[in-house]
Amino acid sequence: MIGVGKIKQYSNVLEKPLSKGKQEVSLSAFAFLFSELVQYNQTQVDNIAELERRLEDAGYAVGGRVLELLCHRDKGNRRETRLLGILSFVHSTVWKVLFGKVADSLEKGTENEDEYMISEKELLVNKFISVPKDMGTFNCGAFVAGIVRGVLDSAGFPAIVTAHFVPVEGQQRPRTTILIKFAEEVLRREARLG
Repeated sequence: MIGVGKIKQYSNVLEKPLSKGKQEVSLSAFAFLFSELVQYNQTQVDNIAELERRLEDAGYAVGGRVLELLCHRDKGNRRETRLLGILSFVHSTVWKVLFGKVADSLEKGTENEDEYMISEKELLVNKFISVPKDMGTFNCGAFVAGIVRGVLDSAGFPAIVTAHFVPVEGQQRPRTTILIKFAEEVLRREARLG
């Protein structure tokens, strides 16, 4: 037969290569499911801070699994051991797998040595969410902050990770910045290796 080729069979999902340039979940399906996650958690809490914490906790579980999957498939179970290596891994590889592109920027904080920021002009989880005025500064980016914290903690780089809106001059919507503040033990270990 013409045009018929062999299709490689994989014994389990972990052996299947990561897709390149092809989304495996439709954007509308993701937006619907994420909206349901937010709405469900909103019914379970009394304030915005608790809602953001619950979203962060949900993202944390995803982050640990994403690290395991990426290390198993792409790195032969090797993990980053240096601070800049893990930040670059999150900024590029993790972001690309989750959002289809590398994050807009990765910057070191100017005021504190232990702070780094990943910024995104239009974070996917905030793109399709309209926040009512009574919810103030509610940021669905807390889910992504949880993913980043999950990846970092699972890789041995404990940190406090939070999501913040940062206004951008001339734009209607603010950008989202994921602020990463590493634990002192990470900085001490990095200084010893350095």
